[in-house]
This record gives sequence, structure tokens and C-alpha cells, in this order.
Amino acid sequence: MDTRAAAQRFADTWQHAWTHHDVTAITALYRDDAVHTSMPFRPPHQGRQAIADYITWSFTGESDPHVTFATPIVDGDQAAIEFRVHAHDDGRPITLAGCVFARFDADGLAVQTRDYWHTTDGHH
Repeated sequence: MDTRAAAQRFADTWQHAWTHHDVTAITALYRDDAVHTSMPFRPPHQGRQAIADYITWSFTGESDPHVTFATPIVDGDQAAIEFRVHAHDDGRPITLAGCVFARFDADGLAVQTRDYWHTTDGHH
């Protein structure tokens, strides 16, 4: 699978699966030994199961997410994909905006991903 197709599948799947809190669909995008860094200074999540656990935890308390992923910017085996989420977190409205950088293998699975994101509670 070429990187552009892999990156678009990654974006489309994340957009739909985040909306529906479908952790299984998301983790299927990652190779078994993938590494995900959720913020620049947090320790990485190593392996598909650790990534699944992190995603499950991150969805806790979140409701009614409206998720959009932009068209991936692709270079070689890597892609940068912006995303934005409007949701409620424990009942409070919240907006999250960020970007994921992903590197894909020849089968189109993510082998390394890292996110940069910020949230606002709408009171700014």
C-alpha cells in the first residue's frame, strides 16, 4: 500500500472511529510493535496493546465528539495529519486541535506516531 493511501485510511478511520469510540478499529491501523507518543514529553506507548489502553483511557469521560481530520500531507513513508475535535469532557464543552505525525510500513500500518495537540474549554 502506498503511503498516501495508508495515510488517508488512517485519517478516515480515526475520524469515524473517534466519533464512535471504536478502539478496535483504531488499533487495527497500528503494527503490533508500533510506538505512539501522545504528547512530546510523555513516555511513549509501546506496542498495539499499550496504544489501545491509552486510547481507551483517553476516551473516558468524553461524549458526543465531532471529529474532523484534514487531508494528509505525505512525504516518503511519513504523513502529517491535522485534526480537530469538539466534544464534552465530563459534561464540559471542549475543543481539541492538533496534528499527528505517522510513519507507515510497506503494508500501510502505522509503525511510529506522535501527536501535538492543545485543548480549550471555549471560554477564551
